[in-house]
Amino acid sequence: MPARSDLSPADMISFLPNIILLDVLRDPLDFRYRLIGTKVTLQMLHTDNTGLTMRELESKGQGPGSKIFGNCLRAVETCGPVAAQTPYVGKNSDFKATEDVILPLSADGKTVNMLFVTAEFLEHS
Repeated sequence: MPARSDLSPADMISFLPNIILLDVLRDPLDFRYRLIGTKVTLQMLHTDNTGLTMRELESKGQGPGSKIFGNCLRAVETCGPVAAQTPYVGKNSDFKATEDVILPLSADGKTVNMLFVTAEFLEHS
């Protein structure tokens, strides 16, 4: 698995606004929003969840048992990428889901300590 230091934002300029970085927390397992791209924050969620955990956002459909939490959990458990469509739970009624790619990152090459996520929002047809 690559480490966070292996990623170069300069190589991702075209999709930086769609990126989310999540810290993987243990005991209990949780995911903290470290970085949220401007498109996700400003255009899609209309709020900035940076610094919050998914458990703290459980009332907004992101805690244990939610599709997004489960997808992140799968990336951690398998140490592999996860591609998924996740129901949209934000304030924008134009969106129905997100297409997510979740990539595990590891500082030691063995344990997932961060997730690199790209999200594209799908509108109702």
